[in-house]
Amino acid sequence: MAHYFSERPETASKPGSVDLVLPDLHLRLETDRGVFSPERVDVGTRILLETVPPPPPLGDLLDLGCGYGPIALTMASRAPEATVWAVDVNRRSLELTERNARAARLYKVRSVHADEMPEGVTFQAIWSNPAIRIGKAALHEMLTRWLSRLAPGGAAYLVVQKHLGSDSLQRWLGEQGWQASREASRAAYRILKVQR
Repeated sequence: MAHYFSERPETASKPGSVDLVLPDLHLRLETDRGVFSPERVDVGTRILLETVPPPPPLGDLLDLGCGYGPIALTMASRAPEATVWAVDVNRRSLELTERNARAARLYKVRSVHADEMPEGVTFQAIWSNPAIRIGKAALHEMLTRWLSRLAPGGAAYLVVQKHLGSDSLQRWLGEQGWQASREASRAAYRILKVQR
């Protein structure tokens, strides 16, 4: 079975597009089958983008699990001098993010496979609608790997559905030594803020 978190989705390509409409931004984004939420910008992603504070204006920022790029492109629009790393394991997603960034003239977005991210880069901010459905062990491994690259003073914002384990994830993060707080709750989604 093909999943949006497969490296090379076997699902036949069927290009489409969605509109990302936020108070400060309107983008038409290319999508395709085999990526996360290709028919519309996911509700959780929209809530994250409507809720988080502005990203730091400089430095390196991370969209973890970028899909076709709505989070990465929003970060890049709001912090045009920063470098935004759009990371995913899905090659189709990375290609779409790259094309969408070019179309939006957001030239400081870097689409990178999770296993090809340069060493030594640390992030002033991480925004993510993490792939909860990869399973708890894989999710914990992914978050441990990427949260460890938060720069001192940096913060991660994660959007997680309540019924998919946001409260248990918040507890687990605390047990790992992170400061994890609930920043917002809306439409059965939680926004978790994570800091060292």
